Amino acid sequence: MSVAHLNQTLATWSPAQLAAVGDVLAVVRAPHPVLATPGLAVDPLDPVMVALAADLVATMRVSPGCVGLAAPQVGISAQMFALDVTGHPKTRTCHGVFVLCNAVVVESSRQEKAREGCMSVPDFTGDVKRATRLTVTGVLPGTTDQVTITTDAFEARALQHEIDHCNGKLFLDRVAGAHAVHPRKVYK
Repeated sequence: MSVAHLNQTLATWSPAQLAAVGDVLAVVRAPHPVLATPGLAVDPLDPVMVALAADLVATMRVSPGCVGLAAPQVGISAQMFALDVTGHPKTRTCHGVFVLCNAVVVESSRQEKAREGCMSVPDFTGDVKRATRLTVTGVLPGTTDQVTITTDAFEARALQHEIDHCNGKLFLDRVAGAHAVHPRKVYK
C-alpha cells in the first residue's frame, strides 16, 4: 500500500466509521496507578476496543480545551488515544479528528520547549522539550489499516503527549525540574 493511499485512509476516516456512539467516561487523575503503567497493545478489530475509541472521542469532545485523550486517562491500560487539534491557535499541520492504536514514533527532529497541560494533572502545567517534526505509525480502530502521520508544531507535541500516556508517562515525567512546573491559570 502506498504512502499516498495510507494518508488518504486517514483523511477519509471519521469517528462515524466506528459505528458506535461513545459514552463520556470519567478522567482519572494523577497519582492513579494506571497513568504510570505502560498500556497493552490492542487488537484494533476487537469490538471492545472499537467501543473504547468511540468513548475516547466522546469524552474528548465534551472536555473544554482538550485536544487529545489516551485510554489510560479513562482508567484503561491500552495503547490507544484520540486526537484533534483542529482550531488550536498553535496548530500548523492538522489531520483532523482521529484515533490511533499501537502508535509508534518512527522519526523525530527539532526539539523545542513549550508549556503543556493535561486533564489528568488539572492543577499544573509544565515546560516540556519535544520534537517539533514527527512521523508516527499506528492503526485506525475498526480496521487493519496502518497509517503514517507526518506532522509538526502543536500536532506533533500533542501526539507525543498521548503516546507518552500510552507508555505510562505524564508530562511531569519530562519536565526539567520543579522550576519547570507551574500552577495552572484559571480563566474566568
